[in-house]
Amino acid sequence: MEERSEAELIAAVLKGDAASFEPLVAKYSPRVFATARRYARRESEIEDICQEVWLKAFDKLKTFRGEAPFEHWLMRMAVRTCYDFLRGHQRNRISSFSEISEPEEDWLERFVAEPGNAAEDADAAKLLIDRVLEKLSPEARLVIQLLEIEDRSVKDIAALTGWSVPLVKVRAFRARGEMKKILARITQEKYL
Repeated sequence: MEERSEAELIAAVLKGDAASFEPLVAKYSPRVFATARRYARRESEIEDICQEVWLKAFDKLKTFRGEAPFEHWLMRMAVRTCYDFLRGHQRNRISSFSEISEPEEDWLERFVAEPGNAAEDADAAKLLIDRVLEKLSPEARLVIQLLEIEDRSVKDIAALTGWSVPLVKVRAFRARGEMKKILARITQEKYL
């Protein structure tokens, strides 16, 4: 049996052959999973996001126009689903800065003392960054994740999120400000 192209699979699904959607799920599940993992911590949350993305993709497949690759359309949906998840779960992510671990505290102390030499313990830095990201508003977390961590352009972020380019720039500016305030609160709680 020869492999069908994505366009053929999509056309078959739209004609009622739901089984033709399975090769698309198999091909893009790792990418959807990796995207969801950046925005959620617990396995159950990641699985819920992935399932939601695939349900939305199946339900909205008729809106896929084929002007861009299916992967772009799907990843845009994945990012928006992650954003919806962040907004819905922001209220549940309350934790104190006093909960930072000893390695995070040590790294923070070294960074405050000598910022140039703080790259030695990358794991503690990553934990601290993850903690700061959790404290950000959903919009700020999404824009920082895409811009700084995934190294996407402002134009790419606008396409993925549906925001305008100026709005992405404003949200990036505000997100950096939020991060500075969070880091200031962490150091203030630590040293006062």
